[in-house]
Amino acid sequence: MPQKHFPWSLVFCTAGAIGLAAGQWFIFAYAPVEQTMGPIQKIFYIHLPLSWWALVSFFVVFICSAGYLAKRRESFDLAARAAAEIGVVFTSLCLITGIIWGRRSWGVWWTWAPRLSTALVMWFVYVAYLIMGSLAASPQRKALVRSVLGIVAFLDVPLVFLSARMWRSVHPAVFAIFGGFAVLDLLGQNGGIKTGTVFVCVGAMGLLWLGLFLLRKTQLTQESRIDRLLFRAGEQENQDTFRKK
Repeated sequence: MPQKHFPWSLVFCTAGAIGLAAGQWFIFAYAPVEQTMGPIQKIFYIHLPLSWWALVSFFVVFICSAGYLAKRRESFDLAARAAAEIGVVFTSLCLITGIIWGRRSWGVWWTWAPRLSTALVMWFVYVAYLIMGSLAASPQRKALVRSVLGIVAFLDVPLVFLSARMWRSVHPAVFAIFGGFAVLDLLGQNGGIKTGTVFVCVGAMGLLWLGLFLLRKTQLTQESRIDRLLFRAGEQENQDTFRKK
């Protein structure tokens, strides 16, 4: 009988969904309305967690890619693929929410600021990483190419993270805004309301990210097993056909 595993992915996805639902109260009832931008500024509380966890995704890709090159274990490649898929989805949503926020803040849908430019380059690079799975090559060859690309692609991630502080642009440097708030002041009254809302949304998004990562890795593991079975069945069929001839 197949071994049963506790559905941690379901637990984390459910916890993340509940956390994000609770976060809506923090966003629309607890956090104050920004005087200049109005209610549209509240999209920031979704935009920021998406961006942070997208970067975490690509860091996981980097670590797992290095692990595959060192150990040649398929589990590393599967984990890297799962993280890359989630990272691309989160980056896509981050770019969309950023465009909406930027239209109200800057008056334009897009500007080639360093943060936006490096994030778009990052998105294209990791989309190329995912396309590697459709190449006509052996699974081991594709995993090797993905791992090399997963390491090289990570060079852009620190640039995305630091770009707003390295080069002055219209995009705000987030850590310059929140760096002065202590963790214990998350639910305080002296500016801590906004910070508390951010961390509630970041935590909830993190739980959702972990659940999606575990779920997708499990799916990729099952797909890999099915592919191996089909490959063996095809080899056996070819051998039987050759013997009959």
